[in-house]
Amino acid sequence: MKRLTLPLSPETISELNAGDCVLLSGDIYTARDCAHKRLMELLDRGEKLPFDSRGRRFCRCKRSGYSP
Repeated sequence: MKRLTLPLSPETISELNAGDCVLLSGDIYTARDCAHKRLMELLDRGEKLPFDSRGRRFCRCKRSGYSP
């Protein structure tokens, strides 16, 4: 298991492989679909995100008990 502290450097990211088991510590951003969509719209318009996203991890989350 690889122990990693966020934010990740480009060098650390380049050393990771699909299937690696990692233990992350640091800030992880979670958001629902609407938030991800709004962030992508900002980027598509060439605008900056309201936070520094370099080396950060994002996770999609959903409401408990929700079933699409």
